[in-house]
Amino acid sequence: MDDSRIIKTEYSEEMRKSFIDYAMSVIIARALPDIRDGLKPVQRRTLYDMYELGIRYDRPYRKSARIVGDTMGKYHPHGDSSIYDSLVVMAQDFKKSMPLVDGHGNFGNIEGDGSAAMRYTEARLQKVTQEAFLGDLDKDVVDFVPNFDETEKEPSVLPVKIPNFLVNGSEGIAVGMTTSTPPHNLGEVIDAMKAYMQDENISTQGLMRYLKGPDFPTGGIVTNKDELLNIYETGVGKIKIRGRVDFEQVKGGKTNVVITQIPYTMIGVNISKFLSDVAALAETKKTSDIVDISNQSSKEGIRIVIELRKDADPENFVNLLYKKTRLEDTFGVNMLAISDGRPETMGLKAILKANVDFQFQIATRKYNNLLAKEMERKEVQEGLIKACNVIDLIIEILRGSKDRAMAKACLVEGKITGIKFKSKESKIMAAQLAFTERQANAILEMRLYKLIGLEIEALIKDHEETMANIYRYEDILERRDSMAQVIINELDGYKKEYARKRRTSIENAQEAVYREKEQEEMEVVFLMDRFGYAKTIDMAVYERNKEAADAENKYIFTCMNTGKVCLFTSAGQLHTIKVMDIPFGKFRDKGIPIDNISNYNSEKEEIIYITNQTELNLRQVIFVTAQSMCKLVNGGEFDVSKRTVAATKLAEGDLVVSVMPLLEQSNIVMQTKGGYFLKFPIGEIPEKKKGAIGVRGMKLGEKDLVENVYYVQNAVETTVTYNGKDIALNHLKTGSRDSKGTKK
Repeated sequence: MDDSRIIKTEYSEEMRKSFIDYAMSVIIARALPDIRDGLKPVQRRTLYDMYELGIRYDRPYRKSARIVGDTMGKYHPHGDSSIYDSLVVMAQDFKKSMPLVDGHGNFGNIEGDGSAAMRYTEARLQKVTQEAFLGDLDKDVVDFVPNFDETEKEPSVLPVKIPNFLVNGSEGIAVGMTTSTPPHNLGEVIDAMKAYMQDENISTQGLMRYLKGPDFPTGGIVTNKDELLNIYETGVGKIKIRGRVDFEQVKGGKTNVVITQIPYTMIGVNISKFLSDVAALAETKKTSDIVDISNQSSKEGIRIVIELRKDADPENFVNLLYKKTRLEDTFGVNMLAISDGRPETMGLKAILKANVDFQFQIATRKYNNLLAKEMERKEVQEGLIKACNVIDLIIEILRGSKDRAMAKACLVEGKITGIKFKSKESKIMAAQLAFTERQANAILEMRLYKLIGLEIEALIKDHEETMANIYRYEDILERRDSMAQVIINELDGYKKEYARKRRTSIENAQEAVYREKEQEEMEVVFLMDRFGYAKTIDMAVYERNKEAADAENKYIFTCMNTGKVCLFTSAGQLHTIKVMDIPFGKFRDKGIPIDNISNYNSEKEEIIYITNQTELNLRQVIFVTAQSMCKLVNGGEFDVSKRTVAATKLAEGDLVVSVMPLLEQSNIVMQTKGGYFLKFPIGEIPEKKKGAIGVRGMKLGEKDLVENVYYVQNAVETTVTYNGKDIALNHLKTGSRDSKGTKK
């Protein structure tokens, strides 16, 4: 290998440089919009390619695949999916306040269904895109740069006449930064831009008299009006939005809650998520007001209907939806864009300033170019008018010249050498001619019919129009007020043709407060079978079915329906469950898996003991682990608000084998896998906090573990079976804690 081609460099330095290069490429050339035209590179290139292909608003649609392929081959070598996704979004009226592409075919819908493949769909430019985004491209108003392989030229920015960054908003994730700008109302944005042009010292508050706030295509209600001023001053913040809800009275005195507009953030799969969240409210007994829910949305708009029970409070139910579902959501604002080649977070005034400055730049270039063309026309017209006055002389020069160059030299420089004239006077007059190069060429190319009287009059009239245009263009270029008025007139034209009424309401709404119905307190019976299905039933129902209930269920105890159930596991965890979350019903109801209503994971831990919170608060609780660690804990320590807490501390590899409230037991018996039994007084177990490991209850042999724990009450015969033998625990010799015990 040629050593001269090996570059030696510090690895960390190369990584730093490469990452910065990559990050800047993503930031500048892919993920963030330009503040001037509000477009990301892929959007700009797609629109320009459609313009180049002639896919105008008044011409037939063309296959999306043709547009995508042409854009990828000429301007955007980053894969067809990114280009087609961009094309689809620019055609969706539920994502863009002002769609830039006119899509024909399946371009997806608000409920999250994707668009058809690009080979099936067709597209063309919208009229507003052609007029306000691409209209002046032929007037050399923006710089063109080489494409990726330098075989084509593409505009560095489109000459957009409206603040598209605000009108359509933008979302993008770069490296280390994101942009998120809400869409706005075109008419309001134009009014704010005009206000800034008329008074550059206007405050953000003054601008917001014209631009009230965001205007989402999906409508809805912005509920934090007072916070908008700070958001538009800084360019960052959170906009709170709610869906729009109506109430419909139906037969039987019932009320239907009808959602007609959704928050902008609910577009797509979040609609189905909302429906499932509402259904979950009923399933988890958060509310019993729901009878049915149906999505009746169509092309005409959103319509989600929730049928309520006759005695339901619709207003209170809607507040529950606001609190528990995405019917109320936040839109994070970060108005970040590329300005002067670098990413910058900008407030409303800075955004409008950047757009106004850009309008003056493209207007200056436009009218300079138009003025130059009119000056050329003026020069030619004046030459033709002058030529018409001496047409006989010019004809004589042309007839007497040997070639075009000789005739042109005479017209421009008065050279008469070699030209045959009919008279001396003609020769003298020809020597005095001084047409310009451009005028001479026009004269030499002039057709004879131009000498007709009416044609000469038309030429003079055109000259007058040209002079009027020159005076107008010079006035526009020399006086900023004149140029500002031209820009304002154009803005007024776009507002008149394309502006629409505001869809999103802006107000200060009170925070949603949901009042839970007072539950009638009653004692119920908790039942859980060996498969982990739990339910609660009425006390009277239990008494009627006591024999079957006791036979079929592993855990049975009474509790208040307003209380909690405490579930202790082998992993040393305590899971609490509200009794109200447990289905209450008939004795033969199946119930619900305990995993579904708690954080308990049956694959990772085993239930050791279940009881109710009230009973637990009155007792001490005995804990014993496989490594024979034991302790007493005051039951009040387990009265916690969290759904899951550590009930005890475990050594590495240890498991809880017994949890038991202390009632009237006097002795504890630990039995190991190796067949050792140790009985000792419970009084020898110290009380500890739930965060303590405890003390050793029994000396264990190597690899031996505590397998079972029994509790003995004085004068009550307790017998267990071990290895086929009945062992009377009361007759075991009473030892002391932390001894080995006896082998059976």
